[in-house]
Amino acid sequence: MHRLSTAQQAGKILADRRKSLGLSQATAAAGLGISQNRLSELEAGPERLTLDRLISLASLLGFDVVLQEKAPSADAGEW
Repeated sequence: MHRLSTAQQAGKILADRRKSLGLSQATAAAGLGISQNRLSELEAGPERLTLDRLISLASLLGFDVVLQEKAPSADAGEW
């Protein structure tokens, strides 16, 4: 499981997964119906990913997107 704190983490995780599966950007992009250049842009700048595109890309790479409640932290006081 991967916990995300930033969009950049998502881009790295998704790109690493694509590579570990042996998928080129062109092949993955074709599966999403986008250009290879667009996928490259999304991996480098994942803050541009829409939720719909994130779910589609995650599914293509064998991931589920899950939201869950955070466990309360020990220092849940003031900021």
